[in-house]
Amino acid sequence: MRVLLVEDDARIARFVAKGLREQTYAVDVSATGDDALYQAEINSYDLVVLDVMIPGRDGFQVCRELRDAGKRMPILMLTARDAVEDRIMGLDRGADDYLTKPFEFRELLARLRALLRRSGELRPPKIAVGDLELDTAAQSVSRAGRAIPMTAKEYALVEFLARNAGRVVGRAEIAEHVWDEAFDPFSNLIEVYVNRIRRKIDGGEAKPLLQTRRGAGYLFGPAETGASHKEKQKEGQGRNKGAGSSVRKDRV
Repeated sequence: MRVLLVEDDARIARFVAKGLREQTYAVDVSATGDDALYQAEINSYDLVVLDVMIPGRDGFQVCRELRDAGKRMPILMLTARDAVEDRIMGLDRGADDYLTKPFEFRELLARLRALLRRSGELRPPKIAVGDLELDTAAQSVSRAGRAIPMTAKEYALVEFLARNAGRVVGRAEIAEHVWDEAFDPFSNLIEVYVNRIRRKIDGGEAKPLLQTRRGAGYLFGPAETGASHKEKQKEGQGRNKGAGSSVRKDRV
């Protein structure tokens, strides 16, 4: 999950960004309304945490412009102002929820989970791909009952691949959801992490789960799926050849 955090208080921004990254979110930080709108234009976000009192366009304006631009990701507004009128204004501008400062980080996480649940992007408690299982609450990975140690970024990548199991995902899509704005698109960082994960989850296993599709990206799922597909293709080709032969004989 990639989050845009819009907060001009450097101390709060550091605290929230650090906590979210520890929960495997990729976080971009903006300190002004203008920069927030620019970041939302060039990047794809799963969530926005938006402070109201920011330089330039305030949070209300940013929220309205994001919605006017067709951005549908959940928006949680943060503010030190707890007047009912302010909450109503934020919700009327298109915000999905409102959290008053000071707040506990646990409450922020709970509200973000609730927003993701509404948008259909909630992390399920468990994700299973073949004999691999992810516990999203504990951020742990195991295969056939064997625990596999993961760094926070390795786990984030595995979870993204597992959530998209059965379809090919490219580098650009991975970068958008697993890394933040500091990611260098010309680096081989994704390949490095993919190789690390492959060694950890597929090393010594008879049935690999992480497959590379040259020129397209990566496919996460049991290897026999791809093998059976090839077998079906061969069978189909065989039937077609057989059908073609019988047609020629009839004509003769």
